[in-house]
Amino acid sequence: MLLPAIGLPSLSASLTVCIAQAAEGGLPPLALQLLPMVAIGVAAYLLLFRPERERQRRHQGLLANLKKNDRVVTTGGLCGTVSAVDREAGRVSLKVDESANVKLTVTLASISQVVPAGGDVAESSS
Repeated sequence: MLLPAIGLPSLSASLTVCIAQAAEGGLPPLALQLLPMVAIGVAAYLLLFRPERERQRRHQGLLANLKKNDRVVTTGGLCGTVSAVDREAGRVSLKVDESANVKLTVTLASISQVVPAGGDVAESSS
């Protein structure tokens, strides 16, 4: 049966043809069957895993170079100046208000960026 609008064979006829061709010629080699899965794996590595690993490497470098008197921003948005770094405990003491001498202790991993000297927080967020 043909579809009147486009003249294509019906779905059941096309399925029958596909099954017959698969039975006659056999399936393609295993390498050709696995090629789409390998391509998806390579694309996932290039688009997802590699950039994330590079971001983690940059963050670890930032934390390794953190020192006293660096101006930082935490993941929660707190801005402050580092007054002490305790790498063994994974803590950083931040001075958030000079006039009232307010200090907060945050985890080392919660530091998201170091603000360059004389820079503004909005300028360094890249």
